[in-house]
Amino acid sequence: MTPETTPDRSTTPGQTVGPFFGYALPFARGEQLVPLGRADSIRLHGTVYDGNSDPIPDALLELWQADSDGAIPSERGSFLRDGYTFTGWGRAPVDNVGQFSFTTVEPGVVQDRHARFFSLVVFARGLLDKLHTRIYLPEDTDAHAVDPLLCSLSADERRTLIATREPNGSLRFDVRLQGEGETVFLDYWGT
Repeated sequence: MTPETTPDRSTTPGQTVGPFFGYALPFARGEQLVPLGRADSIRLHGTVYDGNSDPIPDALLELWQADSDGAIPSERGSFLRDGYTFTGWGRAPVDNVGQFSFTTVEPGVVQDRHARFFSLVVFARGLLDKLHTRIYLPEDTDAHAVDPLLCSLSADERRTLIATREPNGSLRFDVRLQGEGETVFLDYWGT
């Protein structure tokens, strides 16, 4: 082949994720990892903000977690919402002011890990790929001090991964995609 007949092998430009979330991805009771009113249920909620601190009205979040004993669920059928089976996975769209809410249980400590955490995946308009982060429980300060991920971060970065416990027992975790207080995002899930 001559240079004139060599095919163009440049990379295809990236395309943003969405904004199809409200149409194709949410499903009935996707935000309920456990039924509302279950004795050990908690509410995990917050708001997704852009770089200007404006709420994002069309993001979608996925929550992955261990059960309360620290076991990683191996049940088939993540969409299953039968009131009994805990699959450790949920999906919640934000509302028109960027707020999300999950009904779940507090995760237990997973073997070989130090601190309890939820894994959160964020999909939003303008992102070229999904973003992975973690949500740590605020009471686990001793475990935070030895957690490998948290120990690798500055104090300001660590704060972006720790939820706030509200007086009613729920957990609040706001996601900031850019700017001041930007949430720490991971290169890949499970780090």
